[in-house]
Amino acid sequence: MLAKRIIPCLDVKEGRVVKGTNFVALRDAGDPIECGLRYSEEGADELVFLDITASSDRRNIVADMVRRVADSVNIPFTVGGGLRSVADIEHILRAGADKVSINTSAIENPQLITESAERFGSQCIVVAIDARRETEQKSSAKVFTHGGRVRTDLDAVEWAQRAASLGAGEIPLTSMDADGTKAGYDLDLTSRLSKSLQIPVIASGGAGTLEDLYLGLTEGAASAVLAASIFHFREVTIPQAKAYLRERGVLVR
Repeated sequence: MLAKRIIPCLDVKEGRVVKGTNFVALRDAGDPIECGLRYSEEGADELVFLDITASSDRRNIVADMVRRVADSVNIPFTVGGGLRSVADIEHILRAGADKVSINTSAIENPQLITESAERFGSQCIVVAIDARRETEQKSSAKVFTHGGRVRTDLDAVEWAQRAASLGAGEIPLTSMDADGTKAGYDLDLTSRLSKSLQIPVIASGGAGTLEDLYLGLTEGAASAVLAASIFHFREVTIPQAKAYLRERGVLVR
């Protein structure tokens, strides 16, 4: 059995880490380099940096931040936001990222998944999914693009399966309904997606307690849990999270 991973997520806007609720009401959470270094030293397994307005504003991500992160941390990190082509992906990987995360561009051009996976390897091509449940049909969750601003007709589980078949190596699933609420992950949706795929799924959106992390990895069947608020604002530390999970019988690094 592979060890489960703990992954802090740093949403970056205009060079600062921010955190909101349901993708809005953003508040400052610090410098991305300082935050990344702290998490690296605390024992996080990986990091995710997302330029949360890059796709909606059609801006390219700032490679300088990626280089500085690569120089500062000694753990793998993923970078996403505004990556629209194989050339964009190559630029960020050459700057020092271990993986890239694509969302909007993957939906607009699914062939990008295959082309980038064939060129760089599936292990570094992450296809992120932002999903929101439909009010009239709670069992269905639709995929959103452009930082949660644009609804598509894609079903989250079906799109994840297609992305995997196209070459994605990992799927972070963010519940937009739960994001920033600290009310826990969408365990039903995460579990359904995890059990339908042969590639790792990362639970994202809603972590508020140590118990939430545990449930994401067990009931949600996720390979990793991603969290922001509880780590950024020091409500929970990485060592505390790992100690708690070990005590509950979860294999962590």
